[in-house]
Amino acid sequence: MALTAPISPPLLQRIATTGGASGIGLETARVLALRNVHVIIAARNMEAANEAKQQILKDNNAARVDVEKLDLSSIRTVKAFADKLKALNLPLNILINNAGIMFCPFQLSEDGIETQFATNHIGHFYLTNLLIDKMKETSKATGIQGRIVNLSSILHQYPYKEGIQFHKISDKSSYQERLAYGQSKLANLLHSNELSRRLQEEGANITVNSVHPGLIMTNLMRHSGLSMRIFRAFTCFMWKNVPQGAATTCYVALHPSLKGVTGKYFVDCNEHEPSKLAQDEALARNLWDVSNNLINAALKS
Repeated sequence: MALTAPISPPLLQRIATTGGASGIGLETARVLALRNVHVIIAARNMEAANEAKQQILKDNNAARVDVEKLDLSSIRTVKAFADKLKALNLPLNILINNAGIMFCPFQLSEDGIETQFATNHIGHFYLTNLLIDKMKETSKATGIQGRIVNLSSILHQYPYKEGIQFHKISDKSSYQERLAYGQSKLANLLHSNELSRRLQEEGANITVNSVHPGLIMTNLMRHSGLSMRIFRAFTCFMWKNVPQGAATTCYVALHPSLKGVTGKYFVDCNEHEPSKLAQDEALARNLWDVSNNLINAALKS
């Protein structure tokens, strides 16, 4: 979809993006760096992250790109990353929660949380909580509205029957990899909506939105196996390349027409209605409390 207005910010902005070492995360970082944004790539694989940085600089030697270590499945590592970022005492205008894993065999994180839920939701939830005060300070000092973008998926429509299995999140016996992925992507949307509500309530100058990047064959699919490859063969006309997949994220992160737009879900650069579960305010509040409880329990252990 062609943009109807330039998305270059009027002043230098700083953005932190998770999973910026490959796939649509890398493309997002590359595009935003072209638009005078100082990009901080947070990634688990530092070798890949540094290669991504050099790739961006090769195409744009004026780009401002830094890389930092972040493993979203580890609450300890998330805190260490956030502490380091805050210690730099730099402004933070935009946070893009992009990283994710998909259709993984059952496994627990070091904190005892099922890995898809830990990586896709809990890590981003905690990271956002740790950085939100810095974003509030930045928006207040600069007058530039902060933006948080959470990458969800159309598969948020296919979680477990109850949406979030609060009492079985890390239960191996009931685990189904595709439903668990849907659960984690539903959690991304619920997190966005509840955070948006809370920020609006306190009058903070920060928007929070979710996006579905589209069907894209990246490293995210490495656990998907033969069934996904067969599915792709029959639906090839629906799939996007990496730049197309990153377009909606870049649009929601920077486009001036979205100033003040918050608590929405975007597909193909257009607002889209999510599932009924994603609009369940009670479910969102419950998820918020359960997420904090899981984090607090992990920090005490």
